[in-house]
Amino acid sequence: MTSQLASLAAALILLAGCGSAPAPAEPRASSPAPAPAATTASNPLPGMPPPIDPGDVYAADRPGHFAAAAARARPLVYVPNFGSDTVSVIDPRTYKVIRTVPAGHGPQHVVPSWDLRTLWVNDNTGDTLIPIDPATGRFGKPVPVGDPYNLYFTPDGRFAMVMAESRGAIVFSDPHTMAPRHVLPVGCDGVNHADFSADGRYFIATCEFSGDLVKVDTAGQRVVGRLRLPGHAMPQDIKISPDGQTWYVADMQTGGLWVVDGDRPAVRTFVPTGDGAHGLYPSRDSRYLYVANRGAGSVSVLDFRTGKVVSTWRLPGHASPDMGGVSADGRVLWLSGRYDREVYAIDTANGRLIARIPVGSEPHGLCVWPQPGRYSLGHTGILR
Repeated sequence: MTSQLASLAAALILLAGCGSAPAPAEPRASSPAPAPAATTASNPLPGMPPPIDPGDVYAADRPGHFAAAAARARPLVYVPNFGSDTVSVIDPRTYKVIRTVPAGHGPQHVVPSWDLRTLWVNDNTGDTLIPIDPATGRFGKPVPVGDPYNLYFTPDGRFAMVMAESRGAIVFSDPHTMAPRHVLPVGCDGVNHADFSADGRYFIATCEFSGDLVKVDTAGQRVVGRLRLPGHAMPQDIKISPDGQTWYVADMQTGGLWVVDGDRPAVRTFVPTGDGAHGLYPSRDSRYLYVANRGAGSVSVLDFRTGKVVSTWRLPGHASPDMGGVSADGRVLWLSGRYDREVYAIDTANGRLIARIPVGSEPHGLCVWPQPGRYSLGHTGILR
């Protein structure tokens, strides 16, 4: 690993100007870790809502802290079934599918809009975004959008960011109409997931098929850095630590998390979690990061303070936990079972499987809604 990191430092390219231990219980109302002496949220992107706590980017996501738009939403879990061209709608109180809705051709993720007023189904193969009214759960008229594998929003709410994976580009668009405004070729293969710095001034996107991370200036909408991960990496989801100092990148091929300094950018270390590391979800108290290991059929629990895995929850039987989110109260982790036509509801206090819910073929980026927070950065629910 030491030689890999040394090689990695040499591979850094700046592109300025380029176009199982016992499971830890999840405390229900604990305080976040103390803020470091300095954070990257001191000079936020203009127009971005100021951080509630400069030392915790997830401080607005505590149970019960609903924005007005989210508070009006009907509590449901939306599951896009890529192989069935449908969305399964689950009642989280009964753990049952209450209806199945046709959703284009190849739905990948269900994404809350920046203003929390719309959920968007990413109809990837069908080249549309399908709106859902979260207050009623009704599906609206599809909006034509090219190659919407995934969807994000800039922290100031000015732009939607369509992750056009097969085109190697990020399309900055109107956040309401989805009309394209600027196409940014990123120069890598399979761009799909992203997260933003604490100050919102840059984001890092993962490129699954080339093993790259790209750093993008948010306001300038230009690539300013690139990092090639070691070996035959296949980076998936990416999340920033509560204090904004560390980035965690799930690597499906290597089976764990690359720990990255986003400012430089550079790899610090690697944390093994399990085969097929894929989805990343912070706990509601900002203490833990849940890592869905799709190939291993498990969930790893990483302690943000120590950077170590403190527990591994192994799901019974064959399982393929993929993408999802944490319930509004923090008590349940919802994950799709990508290759098992099912959804898992997992108790975050002990890792116990609460329910195994049959859905369609190849369920992917499910969205638990509503969630606490002031605004959405996209994906299946990155709220701040």
